[in-house]
Amino acid sequence: MDVLVLIGRILFVLLFLNSAIGHLTQTKAMAGYAGSQGVPYPWLAVFGSGLLQLVGGLMVLLGVWPDVGALLLVIFLVPTALLMHKFWTEDDPQAKQNSLVQFLKDLSLAGAALMLFAFFAHVGDDLGLSIAGPLFDID
Repeated sequence: MDVLVLIGRILFVLLFLNSAIGHLTQTKAMAGYAGSQGVPYPWLAVFGSGLLQLVGGLMVLLGVWPDVGALLLVIFLVPTALLMHKFWTEDDPQAKQNSLVQFLKDLSLAGAALMLFAFFAHVGDDLGLSIAGPLFDID
């Protein structure tokens, strides 16, 4: 069971760690796009979201307060869905569909991260194959 959970943690964070690298190495270019979407303080938003993904992803991956790491990913995902994938403002049907898919992907991943938070907090120190157990305890 511990190995399956570890494999799941690895697979879950691949997207976030890869995205974090892009956010932190291509901040200026990504800030230009974020600014075009109306995101306030776009450079700070891109850099900050890169840090959220990096720290949250590593916490889940390594099992260092993985419940907190999962919450950090939710904090990244929900605003990103709402600010960056505004399908309701698109006029072009293809652009609208692409934005809707990205919006739903972010919300789905936020739901999965919330489930991971609950799982980690419920399992507690029995998580196994982790550096430090969860910070929260949910019975």
